[in-house]
Amino acid sequence: MFVQIIQGRVANGEGLLSQLDQWLEKLAPGAVGWLGSTGGVTDDGHAILLARFESAAAAKANSERPEQDAWWAATAACFDGDPDFHESEDVETLFDGGSDDAGFVQVMQGATSRRADLARMEKEFEPILREIHTGLIGSVRCWYGNGEFTEAAYFTDEAAARAGEKAMGERSDLESEIAQWEDVMTDVAYFDLRRPHLASA
Repeated sequence: MFVQIIQGRVANGEGLLSQLDQWLEKLAPGAVGWLGSTGGVTDDGHAILLARFESAAAAKANSERPEQDAWWAATAACFDGDPDFHESEDVETLFDGGSDDAGFVQVMQGATSRRADLARMEKEFEPILREIHTGLIGSVRCWYGNGEFTEAAYFTDEAAARAGEKAMGERSDLESEIAQWEDVMTDVAYFDLRRPHLASA
């Protein structure tokens, strides 16, 4: 899988969401190798979009379509300044991965210089996560740069996500595990998409 990540402040959040709808209606049918997308705008006006393709070649072919150029010109105007771009072929999934049925998506970004340690800790923590975070459908994590990542976690709804967070915080027996997990992460930021824009081929 190949993922393109686009993000930035938006001056016109509703306009951006409208542009995403137009892409699905008019451009998606001709986008060979497109697998799906996850996107949205946070309450404070930060937009983030993850577009999934079968390969980097498929994503490149889509970008080179004239109709894609025209669509992007209109879409870029919705941003307040130039958006940031990341690309990744190093993609991991948790549980069932993403889901278009999710009612709430939380995107986490950060970095680590201890990826192997992070993977080990998360593998050990998976059974507990399933037990406590019952509203978590799964997640998709994309690695790029120097240990940087973007991860989209898909929940049935926001209430379930918050309930899981609260339950984890109340488990005194997990304090050590959570502290170790936080220790391997740097520059962590969260983006809550309360109206996620979700689609699959």
